[in-house]
Amino acid sequence: MLNELIEKRKPFVVATIINVDGSTLGKPGFKIIITADEDVPYGTLGGACPESSLLPHAKEVMRTGKPKMVKVFLEEAKDALLSMNRAIPENEIHVETFCGGVMDIFLEPYNPAQRLVIVGQGGKDDVQDALIRQAKLLGYQVVLLDHSPVLNNQPDEVLKDVEDDLSNFELYDSDSVVVLTKGARDIPILEALSRRNLRYVGLMASKNRVRADKEQLGSRGVSDEFLGSMFAPIGIDIGAITPEEIAMSIMGQVVKVSRTPDGEQKGKHSKISH
Repeated sequence: MLNELIEKRKPFVVATIINVDGSTLGKPGFKIIITADEDVPYGTLGGACPESSLLPHAKEVMRTGKPKMVKVFLEEAKDALLSMNRAIPENEIHVETFCGGVMDIFLEPYNPAQRLVIVGQGGKDDVQDALIRQAKLLGYQVVLLDHSPVLNNQPDEVLKDVEDDLSNFELYDSDSVVVLTKGARDIPILEALSRRNLRYVGLMASKNRVRADKEQLGSRGVSDEFLGSMFAPIGIDIGAITPEEIAMSIMGQVVKVSRTPDGEQKGKHSKISH
């Protein structure tokens, strides 16, 4: 199960009982896996009640990447009701059940390395080069899809034979994709990306080209939801001029989206024309 999640680049949390006090079905060492879809595909903590109560905390741990210890109180109904009328510490969970014990549970996140996928147009591209360098400095795994790149900075992987429909390239939900196709291949690439559920899609283009691209994509049946979520023109507005500054504005936006709960900022802060 762990290997399967890792191979598919799926984030998950391992929740392990560290200590118990009183009557509990779960014992120290019991553990479960919680996925980003809030499924529990493996393990047990002694019952559905404590497991389901951990889901919001597991989601937070996956988002922040920081482990967390929580204390789960397995209480009778009257005690659980009393707990609702007082301020409860953030790391306490009160569950209505007959057990009556307390479990200390450690939540440990397993997040795949962030992956930045750059779609290039071939030839020398100073923004692409700067983007590769800055993304790798930030710890991203960088994959370049480009049939004839001219590079000073080397990505982790270069794929030169990927078709415009991207059917021969596997994308993951956690991927961030930057499109640097300069107009020539915007439409087929963006149309292919619209069929995926991606964390971030950004297009480097002028406002006029973005407008024209969106109109054409809309006429081809691409959803308003995707068009609204796309960052175009790309980048946070920092007054970027040089390739290095533009790359910084793009990576700042990519990082912000990756750190924002539920991607709620998608497509809302694209101000820069390139």
